[in-house]
Amino acid sequence: MDINWSLVWELTLTLAVITSTAVTIFIFTLPSTFSHFHPHEAKEADFTDEDKKNPQRSGYAYFQKHKKEDGVLKVDASVQVVVLGDIGRSPRMQYHALSIANHGGRVDLVGYVDSEIHPDVLANRMINVLPIPPFPYETKSTLLFLLTAPLKVLWQFQALYHALGYRSQAAKWMLVQNPPSIPTLLVAQLICFFRNTRLVVDWHNFGYSILALRLGPRHPLVKVSEWYEGLFSRSATAHFAVTNAMCRVLKRKWSIDALPLHDRPAQHLQPLSQERRLEFLRTRPELKGQDFDLETRSWRLVVSSTSWTPDEDFSVLLDALVQYAAARKSDEKLPRLWAVITGKGPQKEYYMSRIQQLIQEEKLSDIIIATAWLSTEDYASLLGSADLGISLHTSSSGVDLPMKVVDMFGTGLPVAGWSKFEAWPELVTEGENGRGFQSAEGLSAALQDLFGGDRRELERLRQGALRECERRWDDEWMPVAGQLFRLKQ
Repeated sequence: MDINWSLVWELTLTLAVITSTAVTIFIFTLPSTFSHFHPHEAKEADFTDEDKKNPQRSGYAYFQKHKKEDGVLKVDASVQVVVLGDIGRSPRMQYHALSIANHGGRVDLVGYVDSEIHPDVLANRMINVLPIPPFPYETKSTLLFLLTAPLKVLWQFQALYHALGYRSQAAKWMLVQNPPSIPTLLVAQLICFFRNTRLVVDWHNFGYSILALRLGPRHPLVKVSEWYEGLFSRSATAHFAVTNAMCRVLKRKWSIDALPLHDRPAQHLQPLSQERRLEFLRTRPELKGQDFDLETRSWRLVVSSTSWTPDEDFSVLLDALVQYAAARKSDEKLPRLWAVITGKGPQKEYYMSRIQQLIQEEKLSDIIIATAWLSTEDYASLLGSADLGISLHTSSSGVDLPMKVVDMFGTGLPVAGWSKFEAWPELVTEGENGRGFQSAEGLSAALQDLFGGDRRELERLRQGALRECERRWDDEWMPVAGQLFRLKQ
C-alpha cells in the first residue's frame, strides 16, 4: 500500500497550525504571567470599619503590624487554594486558606458553595472565595453515570479553567486538593504552566480508588483514572499527604516524595464544661418531649458524621444499634442512647427509610436517631457534648484517614471507628483514645463495654482524647506548609 506523503504532510501542517494557534490564544487571553518582583498588595481601603472592630479575625491586625510606611502591605505569598467540591464540606482546605491568610498570604479559595463556609474564612479579608457552578445533573445510576461523565468533565474543565485563569489574579502558588483528580490536575497544570505558578498537590486519597467503589477495580475507566492521576501529579513542585502510609504508597507507585501533613483540630473545636454541655443540649429540638435527665446523664449521646456515600457503610451503625437495643432488654446497666448523625450525601434517603422501618418493627427501643446539618459552631458544641464519636469511614485506598475523628479529638471526644485499614493506627491508639471495630457486632460490643460498665474505661479514653487535642492544626501546618510557602510565624 502506497503512502500519500502529500496528504500526511498537509494533515501534519494543519495540526501544527491548530496547536500553535491554541497555544497562542491560551497565552494571550490569560492575564500576564506572575512576576516574583511584583507581589500582591493589601491596603487600608481593603478593610471595612467592621473588620477593624475584629482585627484578628479579619486580618487587619496582621496588616497593621506589617504594613510599610506608605500604608501598603506587600504580600509575597499568594496562593490559589482549589477544591473541585463543596468548600463548606472541605474543612482541611478551609484550614489551609486560614493558615495562609493568618500568616500574611493572600488566598483565592476556589470551589463549589453548596453549604455553609467556615465563618472565619468569610471574615478574613485576605481570603477571596471564588464559587464555581456545579454540574447541573447528578445520577445514582451507574449506566447514566458513564453516559454523563464526559459531559460533567467538560463542564468542570471550563468552569475551573475560567475561575483560575480569568476570575482570579495569577498567584505564586496553587494548592490543589486531590481527589477529585479529573479534570482538576490537568486544569491546574495548564494554568500553572502559562502563569509560572508553582503547583502543590494535597493528597487526601486516590481518585481512582474512589471510582473503583462505584465501577469495580478492574473497570477500564478506573485504570485510565489511575494512569491519569500519576501522569498529571508527578511534575508538581511539592506534595502533601494526610498520612505516612500514603506517603509510602506515593513513593512506591509514582516516585512522588510527599511531605506528611496530618490533620489536626482547628481552634474552634474545644472541650466544653459541664455547664456549656447542658446549655447546648437544652436547645436541641430532638430532645423535646423526651424524659431524658440531662443532669444525671442516665443516657448516652453518640455522634457520627457521614457523607452518606459507599465508602461509609451506615448499615454497620444501624445493625449495631439494633443489637444494642436487643441487649439492653436483658441488661439494665445499659443506658438509653441518643444517636445524632450529621452530614449530607446521596444515600441519606435510603437509610432514613430503613430507620423508619426499624422503628416500626420496634427494633430500636429506647434509641433516638436524629439527623442534622449544623452550623460550624453548633457542630463543635455537639461533639463537645457527646459521650462517644463513631466513624464509619472504611477508606477506599487504605491509607487515608477521616478528618471527622480529628474534629472529635479536638473536643476531647473519644472515638469508636472502623479500623480495618492500614492507616488507622496513625490516628487512633487502641485503648488509649479510642476503640476500633471491624463489624456491626464489634461496634455493638464496644458500645456495651463502654456504656455498660463503671465508666472507668470510657473516662480513660476521654483523657486520651484530651491529650490528643493539645496539638492543633497550626502546630502541624506551620513547620510543613508554612515553611514551603515561606510564611512568617
